[in-house]
Amino acid sequence: MFAEERQQEIVRRAREAGRVDVASLSTELDVTPETVRRDLTALERGGLVRRVHGGAIAIERLGFEPAVAAREAVLTTEKARIAKLALAELPGDGAIILDAGTTTRQLAELLPTDAELMVVVNSPQLALLLARRPNVTVMMLGGRVRGRTQAVVDDWATSALADIHVDVAFMATNGISVERGLTTPDLAEAAVKRAMMAAARRTVLLADHTKIGVDYFSRFGDVDQVDTFVTDSGADAELVDELSQAGPRVVLA
Repeated sequence: MFAEERQQEIVRRAREAGRVDVASLSTELDVTPETVRRDLTALERGGLVRRVHGGAIAIERLGFEPAVAAREAVLTTEKARIAKLALAELPGDGAIILDAGTTTRQLAELLPTDAELMVVVNSPQLALLLARRPNVTVMMLGGRVRGRTQAVVDDWATSALADIHVDVAFMATNGISVERGLTTPDLAEAAVKRAMMAAARRTVLLADHTKIGVDYFSRFGDVDQVDTFVTDSGADAELVDELSQAGPRVVLA
């Protein structure tokens, strides 16, 4: 197992269990405790875990979220595969919503040049990326920009979404489970995500396998409100089956 794969596995375990300890990781991953400690130090520098005595805690469980730069460096191959497969969900022409997120950014970079699209975004980063595309009309939601996620939130954003209708909303999430639905740590972002889904004829969720079975503070939708869920092949088969039975078509990239 390469260092990047090992660190991704450590993050996944920390998110699922809340914390991890050096001794268990050393045994289960068949590496020395020193290697685990180096991995935890690297993950802490990336804003993904917080070191504690004997192990680490997932940063989300402490009420924080990883910054965009830290999330962009994780599971990049899987996110690229998800985005490529999600292209099949695009309308030939029409209007879509792209939620703020690292996987939705990958989709933005892959948007075809032969389709005339109106794209509603709640991320200055996505707006700047798409503004250079001659075939794309970018509609940028207004409001407060959260520094940690670079997502636009609050009433200016939700009021604008109440007055529009799009073909597809491509959504991001921090967690998804049959029991709790779609969840995110921040109430303000949850409100905008909820309004995005309400403005769309169809909802397509883009999320890597580490988000499955994980719950966060604020719920913004139920699983059966998702039409298609595109994730990667690292997803647990039982969890995928549970989600499929709950409503959405699950596609593995």
